[in-house]
Amino acid sequence: MRINLKSSMHVTDKGLETDFLYVQLLEKIKWLIRNSTFKPGDKLSSIRAFSREQGISITTVYKAYAELEVMGYIEARPKSGYYVKANRKHSYLIPKEIEVPENVEEFSPYDMTVEVYKNLDEENIIQLSLSAPAVTLLPRAKLNKTMAQAIRTSKDGGIGYEEIQGNKLLRNEIARHSVNWGGNLSANEIVTTQGCIEALQFCLMAVTNPGDAVAIETPGFFRIVNLIKNLGLTVIKIPTDPETGPDLKYLKSQLPNIKACLFTPNFNNPLGSCMPESNKEELVELLAQHEIPLIEDDVFGECYFGTTRPKTCKSFDKKGLVLYCSSISKTLAPGYRVGWCIPGKFINKVLQIKTTHSLASPGPTHATVGLFFNTGRLDLHLRKLRSSLATQCRQYGQAIRKYFPTNTQISNPGGGCFLWIRLDNGIDSNKLYQKAIDKKIRIAPGNMITGENCFSNYIRIGFGHPFTRNLETSLEILGQLITEMIADTQ
Repeated sequence: MRINLKSSMHVTDKGLETDFLYVQLLEKIKWLIRNSTFKPGDKLSSIRAFSREQGISITTVYKAYAELEVMGYIEARPKSGYYVKANRKHSYLIPKEIEVPENVEEFSPYDMTVEVYKNLDEENIIQLSLSAPAVTLLPRAKLNKTMAQAIRTSKDGGIGYEEIQGNKLLRNEIARHSVNWGGNLSANEIVTTQGCIEALQFCLMAVTNPGDAVAIETPGFFRIVNLIKNLGLTVIKIPTDPETGPDLKYLKSQLPNIKACLFTPNFNNPLGSCMPESNKEELVELLAQHEIPLIEDDVFGECYFGTTRPKTCKSFDKKGLVLYCSSISKTLAPGYRVGWCIPGKFINKVLQIKTTHSLASPGPTHATVGLFFNTGRLDLHLRKLRSSLATQCRQYGQAIRKYFPTNTQISNPGGGCFLWIRLDNGIDSNKLYQKAIDKKIRIAPGNMITGENCFSNYIRIGFGHPFTRNLETSLEILGQLITEMIADTQ
């Protein structure tokens, strides 16, 4: 089937940048597929033909097609061309979680969390519960060599305290890499921490007092909910769309009651949603009007599947009210505990809190990561990691659609390490967990992940491990268990 986009795209100006054209092309084809203008099985124009028809470069068309394939909209068939895949509107998109749940019973995930995350190194268990890449995808040998070099060249062998603000080389490298997400920083604006959760904790403590209310996404990650509550703060839950992120209209209605917001704009856990840039800019401007700080958790920001790293809310910050937090836990070395924050106008307060709580970050691991960044090894590693995760996301999704009941609904993230899956209403994911663990398969129940019973028929499945026959078999077994549980309720 031929596609004519000239009338709506206006892409014949040769002076326009390739990236702008490719984004326009990608978004228009997505829209046509979602609205069933192009149906499953329809053939798209070849790359060369489309380039000729639209007067744009072959590279531009190839980039758009390649990303659409990674996202699951189209598929390449050998010696045939590109075709529209199964209609995602019905089979590959979770329902909009935009309504505010009423009278939702709170759920304490602690006991289940201990159960799910215990003995993670058991070799006879298929781990589908984690939201991180497998260690086999991480550059262990290169990191080991880099650590040896960092310790050898350190003036104290890595046994002394780092300066309070953090390793200078690491902060310089973080500032340099911030250009990828729209940052324009110096090392003096960055504070290192022991992972992202500590960065979030320091930022929360810097902008709130016990009893204050903090807005978060729902569904959201239980560790963030617990962190907020442990600091004596209250939670205001903002309904979150699986594609566009927090409902800004609802957020606006709650602003008089909110002291701060803590959001994950890029690949929220567990939805995998990524806020469009226009929404990020609108969010930052809205909060700036009311002088409300935004704590931005960007721990998954580098795990994108497309060709362009999504921007951050921090890149739109003009008043220093966005406190950016991230780490290498999802990309490089979770055990190193290397994180950081960019607290804007609150940096002195964050430094005071760090001095009280931890004084200094671990020297050897932070120096190692700074040197790893500096040697140029990071970019190559991240390109390989993103390619692996994108492929694995597609493979896991295909297996789930193949083996799970037909009424299963599954997210389609553009990044991250996990899928958010809605099962039949009669399924209790805690009971499913017990049945699965008897088969040596470990999943993450939805109410454990979110801390809310209204998500008891959801599960989160991590796709961080390379897809193997054993993994496919485990998903097939999981699908059989779900089918049997549905039958038992009828």
